[in-house]
Amino acid sequence: MPTRDEPVYLRVDKEHILGTLIMPGTLIPGVLFVHGWGGDQRQYLDRARELSALGCVCLTFDLRGHAQTKSRYETVSREEGLRDILVAYDFLAAQHNVDADSIAVVGSSYGGYLAALLTALRPVKWLALRAPALYKDADWKLPKQKLHGAQQLEFYRRQPVRPEESRALRACAAFAGDVLIVESEQDLVIPHQVVVNYREASVNARSLTYRVIPGADHALTGEACQRAYTSILITWLNEMVFGARPAEPAVSAAAANAAPVALQPPRQIPLQPAQQTALQPAHQQQNDQHHDDQSGDTARIVAPSAAVGPRRQRADHDEDQYDQKNGSKGHVVVPFGGKTR
Repeated sequence: MPTRDEPVYLRVDKEHILGTLIMPGTLIPGVLFVHGWGGDQRQYLDRARELSALGCVCLTFDLRGHAQTKSRYETVSREEGLRDILVAYDFLAAQHNVDADSIAVVGSSYGGYLAALLTALRPVKWLALRAPALYKDADWKLPKQKLHGAQQLEFYRRQPVRPEESRALRACAAFAGDVLIVESEQDLVIPHQVVVNYREASVNARSLTYRVIPGADHALTGEACQRAYTSILITWLNEMVFGARPAEPAVSAAAANAAPVALQPPRQIPLQPAQQTALQPAHQQQNDQHHDDQSGDTARIVAPSAAVGPRRQRADHDEDQYDQKNGSKGHVVVPFGGKTR
């Protein structure tokens, strides 16, 4: 097996000593999961564990306004949500065993909308959207919770929207990787027209896979619907990431306008019961590690920061221009190649 060397500095007392970290040379894909509005990372933990067992590094996280920051549910904006997903992506891409050129992003509903925006700002190879939401570009800093009334979303989401009219759809139109779009047959939150808009926008995708879960509502209520989505997602990622089949051609605009056809997933993968308390040990370990770092008695590895590539610089520049145009304070990022602690 090939290996690779990486110079590191070990901090001991008030000095640094040089070391060399020797690791397996093969990098592995990363998968970032983005939950929907009103949810949290627990909805993706079991799916992430299954993908990790197949050979991926997976990251789930809680968007601000949810879980431990639920007090901000009424005030958090899309601007803040986009910064959340940018920081999460950069943290995943910075892991030493992750191939930063082979990252998949999986998003549901509001998380799917943010995932689409992310593709214009960071390198993404595979994009999986389940019932992706769609919003008008206006009111960028308005609390997300107020958008439904302010933007008349129930009416807006039933209208055809072109990529030039939507930042999220423009990102999909420019995306050249592989795309999976999953629709719930009985979705009363995200109408079929929104799915059509995303499918029609993905004209430059290397492949576009479209699936409908029969009888499913927006929240995938019921164990059967959860299992169906898990099967579709895991099978697609396994085929895309590990090359189990050739890519499907992108869906044409004419086909996108057709009524949804229920496609049964090729196999069913049991979804294990959610482990509601799985986060606590990891959080405790992180706190313990932080305490050790502060004590000054334990040596730790300090990885030198890597240079930011031209594509990342251009993406950040574009985002800065958008923030300046819309009166934003800018976005927060974690440097590529740098470990956060």
